[in-house]
Amino acid sequence: MRLFVIARHGESILNRDRRVNGDPLVPVPLSAQGEEESRFLGVQLAHLPLEACVVTRFARTRETAELALAGREVPVVVEPLLDDIDVGSLEGVSIEEYRAWKRAHDRREPFPDGESLDAAARRYARGFRRLLAGTHSCVLVICHEIPLRYILNGAAGSAELDGPLRQLGNAIPYLLDGLALERGAARIEELAG
Repeated sequence: MRLFVIARHGESILNRDRRVNGDPLVPVPLSAQGEEESRFLGVQLAHLPLEACVVTRFARTRETAELALAGREVPVVVEPLLDDIDVGSLEGVSIEEYRAWKRAHDRREPFPDGESLDAAARRYARGFRRLLAGTHSCVLVICHEIPLRYILNGAAGSAELDGPLRQLGNAIPYLLDGLALERGAARIEELAG
């Protein structure tokens, strides 16, 4: 059986400040709490035979992986397809402003100078399929809340990508076998058109 352990990164300073970041070139480190969460994630994973760790281009995912895997020799691979959503000119706005924009627009409409939620969802499905195409049997994936929410809701057969799971905590491991990851990717593709 193949095992994929997927977690959101530890709390970042912008999570703490309730601001959004969708540009991997903007340096957003973990907060002190995020560092602690990441180390605790490592304690939870200490006895798993991890063969690889997948991160995104965002520093907060790499930093989470480094802290969680401290003292272990696990190869780290960057997968840009699992990057956080490109929010374009909403970069750095408050989470309230971001959510207000989302409520006022359809999932198919891109964020100003960014990508749409549906385009990001299709990208996430391709990223999860790329994981499935790999050969490792036990993989840690450190990504962001939205792709994690989509794959968990998709794997459960939900009628929507944003529910029933809506908000996911930082650095909490979720386990999916290969069949669940495939089912989730297929459902994301179906719901994102």
